[in-house]
Amino acid sequence: MRLFLAILLCKLSRALLRLLGRGGTALPGTLALRLCPDAVSRLAKGIRCVMVTGTNGKTTTCRMIEKLLREAGYDPMANRSGSNLERGIAADLCANAALTGRPKKRWAVIECDEAAFKRVCGEVQPAVVVVTNIFRDQLDRYGEVTHTLEGIRIGLERAQKAVVCLNADDSLVASLAPDAPDRVRFYGIDAALGEGADVSDAPRCIVCGAEYEYEYHTFAHLGGFRCPGCGYSRTEPDVAVTAVDALTAEGSAVELRVDGKTYPAAVSLPAAYNLYNAAAAVAAATALGVEPARAIKGLARIESGFGRMERFELGEAKITMILVKNPAGCDRALEYMASVGEVSAVFCLNDGTADGTDVSWIWDAAFERLFADPAGAPHNIIVSGRRAEDMRLRLKYAGADENAVTVIREVKALADELASMSGEVLVMPTYTAMLPLRAELAGRVGRKEFWK
Repeated sequence: MRLFLAILLCKLSRALLRLLGRGGTALPGTLALRLCPDAVSRLAKGIRCVMVTGTNGKTTTCRMIEKLLREAGYDPMANRSGSNLERGIAADLCANAALTGRPKKRWAVIECDEAAFKRVCGEVQPAVVVVTNIFRDQLDRYGEVTHTLEGIRIGLERAQKAVVCLNADDSLVASLAPDAPDRVRFYGIDAALGEGADVSDAPRCIVCGAEYEYEYHTFAHLGGFRCPGCGYSRTEPDVAVTAVDALTAEGSAVELRVDGKTYPAAVSLPAAYNLYNAAAAVAAATALGVEPARAIKGLARIESGFGRMERFELGEAKITMILVKNPAGCDRALEYMASVGEVSAVFCLNDGTADGTDVSWIWDAAFERLFADPAGAPHNIIVSGRRAEDMRLRLKYAGADENAVTVIREVKALADELASMSGEVLVMPTYTAMLPLRAELAGRVGRKEFWK
């Protein structure tokens, strides 16, 4: 009876909130869990689930996995809104259930917050777990990287039957392998994407403390690592990008090795870091039995998640929105911005709970790369958000002319300004700054709300 009432309340409150123009992604799940604290574990029974956790790339990787499974003939549910705490997952599981608790769809792709993973993973008992990477992120919420790593380790211990897809290039993530013996599937990139570590959250061996040596870097602390002290090193991946033939603003052309066989692949999302997401998605799909060639074919038709390389065209402006939340992710976005060429840049910085109340991380991100070559610097710079002045100061120290940086605080005024621009416009917001701006832009181009 408690489960019945929890599902009913969740469905009714969600419907009401959406009639009011709200997402209904968290509150309905909170109400359901108050009525039935074990709702997640009960609703997940009978569902084969892929669960994705990690610092960066969760939403995009989930979108990719969902697409690959759909093209293989599966029909998974997914928490597409990105509400990835237990309450958000509970809300989507309730939406997928009949009032009796029976699931409407028998497959699921679930994004899970790193801090919630140790609890939710045991409740859901996923068939496959993907761990994307571990970076320093929102110290007020997660603490240091070792704390995040330990939480994920506990979650894996509670899901003893899951195939675990680990990033072979991340020394922190790869160290989880002993916690899932005989059921690990590694993925990674065999080709160098950079010349060295820009931001490293794991410069020293997690086993013995010696400083890592690298055969090559992709970015941050990811790459072909090896400890000269104890021998801990990168494991050859089961799924790997072996060559990058082209990287453009529309996507990439690569070679992908899956279980010893190499395939040509096109990835329809730009930026090198999406190659990790693509490899992770193929690793997860093939772990569920999808044929490699079929899985790889689906990578060419991936659509971006909301706010993650999402494109809007307003008049003559071609706007790309890239969510940022920590130094490593911000550096990847800045790297992409620097590669685009002539561009207008917009930085929206908030300090809400979902963003992380400590915004000092912006001083660890390499904004200087935008101004290293004055000829290639953004020709138009706007800052917005509650901490706009902090961002303006950071850009000044990075090399921007502070008098040329415009502050626009109101969302509608900012959207009006974006619509008046021409050419490539890159918008880098934190999470709570992204939501209202994305809603405003989506409304102007007739796009769906983020939860749909």
